[in-house]
Amino acid sequence: MVAARPWPWPCLLALLLLLAGGGQRPGAADSCSWRGSGLSWEPHSRAVEQVHLRCTEGSLEWMYPARALRVVLEPSLSSARHTTVCIKPASDFQGASIYVERAGQLHLVASPQRDISRRMASFQHELLSNQSAAGPDFKKMALVEAMCRPCDNVELLMAICSSDFVVKGSIRNVSHDSENHMSQVDVSVQKVYRQKNRIFQQDETSGEWRGPIQTLLQCKVKKGGGVFLFTGNEHFGEAWLGCAPRFKDFMFIYRAARERGVNPCEFQLD
Repeated sequence: MVAARPWPWPCLLALLLLLAGGGQRPGAADSCSWRGSGLSWEPHSRAVEQVHLRCTEGSLEWMYPARALRVVLEPSLSSARHTTVCIKPASDFQGASIYVERAGQLHLVASPQRDISRRMASFQHELLSNQSAAGPDFKKMALVEAMCRPCDNVELLMAICSSDFVVKGSIRNVSHDSENHMSQVDVSVQKVYRQKNRIFQQDETSGEWRGPIQTLLQCKVKKGGGVFLFTGNEHFGEAWLGCAPRFKDFMFIYRAARERGVNPCEFQLD
């Protein structure tokens, strides 16, 4: 996959290795992000610089990559036995290839388009906990989202409790980007129950609340009528679709769970 284009970012296990076709001196690092340039390295050295990033979110910016840069992600996630790493290369990612290291072996994740006039290898990273004290971490359901299947009742009830966004609305439009393997669902919002950031906003002209939700092209999302409850999580400033049942179906499931006393949280009924 060409790294010079944006794509649905891969989720990888915790050690990341970034290699260029080209030792190094350290660049500027703040434990969350790193920035450096291959122009400052010793021209004949074959050393590989190792960078440690210790935050759950951050970025790396490597100008004029040369030889190799090893990036070790060491988050302070004391409650997580396993960690998943999501990376999102910049749209102008050039001049390097990304590998992940597993059991001492390197596995290619992405290779760049060659453009010697502009070489910048940069990406954002985000670390997700695979477990929580209550079992699976439904707050970050990236792997569930990627399955492109309807949520079962348990997943749906957990989603309304812990998703980054929960909105009631209808589908205005669905657009597909085959090059980047993504689809965008444009939602006309009737009610915002929760959102982490201002992805769903009120249009100044029409007064209508709207917002985009991303999903994978392989999920084959189509425009359909009716009212839905959209849930999901935010990754790199974008809303990604999780559970999205028809609203009437959700209400039936939630009321039945509440009557039995098995609803994991209270939800505001219309």
